[in-house]
Amino acid sequence: ISLKILCFLIADYIVTTYPIGVTAILTYTIAEIKVCFYIPYGWQLHAPPRRKLLQSPGMLLYSPLSVSYNGKTCILFRARKLAIRYRNHSLVDLTERTFSPDAPVDTKGSFCSKDKAILNLRFGDVEDLRGLSIRLQMSNTFYESAGQNWFTLDNVYIHYNWTYEAMFNATDVYAPSTNSYHCQHVSSLQKYDTLLVPSANTDHAASWHITFTDFQIQAFNVQSSKFAAASDCATFFTPAILMGLITSLILLLVLAYALHMVVHLKHIDRYEEHKTTVYFPRSTEAESTEKNNL
Repeated sequence: ISLKILCFLIADYIVTTYPIGVTAILTYTIAEIKVCFYIPYGWQLHAPPRRKLLQSPGMLLYSPLSVSYNGKTCILFRARKLAIRYRNHSLVDLTERTFSPDAPVDTKGSFCSKDKAILNLRFGDVEDLRGLSIRLQMSNTFYESAGQNWFTLDNVYIHYNWTYEAMFNATDVYAPSTNSYHCQHVSSLQKYDTLLVPSANTDHAASWHITFTDFQIQAFNVQSSKFAAASDCATFFTPAILMGLITSLILLLVLAYALHMVVHLKHIDRYEEHKTTVYFPRSTEAESTEKNNL
């Protein structure tokens, strides 16, 4: 029996037995390991055909954007949301313009080779921005220490008003070239760990904010127009895991101290059992006093 079917069977039992408790169970894949986790009451999740996950229209997951070069698909790119902001202007959502089937985005200028790849997204005029385009520049390098090729997202460029350019360094975005890269947020905002860093304080990038949500990209070794297994940016020592480790360490120290005290008490008991009776010799005065009493 598959894990997904087992999860749904458990979910049906929980919903029937505890209708105001947990409403469902999901299967989720993290680093190619499938696990079950509970969804709190109030989330609308059900199994097909009656069950489906309700999503807001603006957060639909579109099919990947594919770019072909010399008749072969060489770049795959997907994001649940792509948004930019210039200074104090309103946020510009480019998601539908990029991934919608009838999107007007133009990928002309994209390029692929064995060791270089460029994804060029040309949006044209968007609101008060003229000639807006976003370019992702990637490289593929062999590292002897790792014994394999790794690809890196070197820079992200924003071109606007035909002449201005903002450049972000993105060298922390990397993965084995046989894999795709995935991250929940690739952004210039500090609350998302700032994977996109302005190239200089004097650069126009300091005036821009750009965020890719649920970002995934592959620019090398693309096969069958499908993403390869994803190398995720999530670190092992998240705050929750770190707090769990600290709590476990404290409990371990308490347990070690308790075991030490138990062993010490047993040692004292054994000492008391083997302790010999101490004999104190009686003085002559005490003996004469007893005889007089008799």
